[in-house]
Amino acid sequence: MSTKPSIKPVIAVSHLGCEKNRIDTEHMLGLLVQSGYQVDANEELADYVIVNTCSFIQAAREESVRTLVELAEANKKIVITGCMAQHFQQELLDEIPEAVAVVGTGDYHKIVEVIQRAEAGERVQEVSAEPVYLADETTPRYRTTTEGVAYLRVAEGCDYRCAFCIIPHLRGNQRSRSIESIVSEARQLAAEGVQEIILISQITTNYGVDLYGEPRLAELLRALGEVEVPWIRMHYAYPTGLTPKVIQAIQETPNVLPYLDLPLQHSHPEVLRAMNRPWQGQVNDGVIERIKAAIPDAVLRTTFIVGFPGETESHFQHLLEFVQRHEFDHVGVFTFSPEAGTPAFTLPNPLSQAVMDERRDRLMQVQQPISLRRNQAQVGRVVDVLIEQENPETDELVGRSARFSPEVDGLVYVQGDARLGSMATVEITGADVYDLYGHVADAHTQLRGALSRVSAN
Repeated sequence: MSTKPSIKPVIAVSHLGCEKNRIDTEHMLGLLVQSGYQVDANEELADYVIVNTCSFIQAAREESVRTLVELAEANKKIVITGCMAQHFQQELLDEIPEAVAVVGTGDYHKIVEVIQRAEAGERVQEVSAEPVYLADETTPRYRTTTEGVAYLRVAEGCDYRCAFCIIPHLRGNQRSRSIESIVSEARQLAAEGVQEIILISQITTNYGVDLYGEPRLAELLRALGEVEVPWIRMHYAYPTGLTPKVIQAIQETPNVLPYLDLPLQHSHPEVLRAMNRPWQGQVNDGVIERIKAAIPDAVLRTTFIVGFPGETESHFQHLLEFVQRHEFDHVGVFTFSPEAGTPAFTLPNPLSQAVMDERRDRLMQVQQPISLRRNQAQVGRVVDVLIEQENPETDELVGRSARFSPEVDGLVYVQGDARLGSMATVEITGADVYDLYGHVADAHTQLRGALSRVSAN
């Protein structure tokens, strides 16, 4: 007597939050597909919807809650994963009857087992108190980015204890992958046609401290220089870790982009001390000046928090002058978000949201003409652009040059023909505060651009 094979449920995934969360999503997708589950982008057709949540700040939690409520109202079986699951596991189960499982940040690799247990009628709570898991190149992965770009996690977790940040509680202490493991995954991605690999962790410049007893970012960059991929980009480069050794590795490794994402958060020593980042106030100016001297074409991005408890108008003026002095290419500004469980949550002298919003707007008003000048300096140059999408309304191609990272920076709008997922040689003809405009270069202009890049190296 034959029995019918059981039909596995259809699963959709709703991804929220940062690129580190995105990699967790991609591993869950890979594990589910490997186990024979049908994954559908249409949540209406799915039996289960996995919501990979963010809980970094209040706005992120609100977005996660809205998504969960909408799915609950649609009577979907919900599997809640990610930082909010790690943070509020019991509250989520109590408040959302449709939640059949909560899965912590160190437990997403168990997603197939979680679905199986939910199918058997169990309400699953799979959240490790201290996340320790770290996926590597052997963990199945289904990429959700455009075909030309991929994120590559070099480490997970954080050993710093900034007063405003809850990430160590949600993600655990730093745990680094080996250089060999990272390079192996980079080669896999290159073989898939990836043109840009973006290295991420909570503190990329601290890469390897836990594993090797000292930072090994310089060695990692040089090893990745042997991988046949045009662009290697770094995110989250803390200023104290940009040692002469690391800067030299950036200079001497051709496919490592001179793009540095420096999460400075503030400039005034008193505010930085309150943030539990006292070491940074002594190095900001020196590090930035050293980078600019060593790498004149470096693209510098940073983020700041305004309205930290006790921030005075004088403190804020210090930050305004700091931004004017250093002329960063890209700046992101966030208003302080009090997070329960962090030291900053109970600090005295909080600022009103109206004051914080006003300071954020003033800082961006200072930055915008700087960003415009930095972009206008690109006009007339011939640059490589990674083509990522088409704009059917304008017949333009849309991509990014080396000075733009995905989702956080600008775009390059390109006239002409080029293949999606490939590099195109583009002459920049226009610029605004955030974006660049150009056209695919003719043969003569491409040669001129190639010669200029050779001379620059």
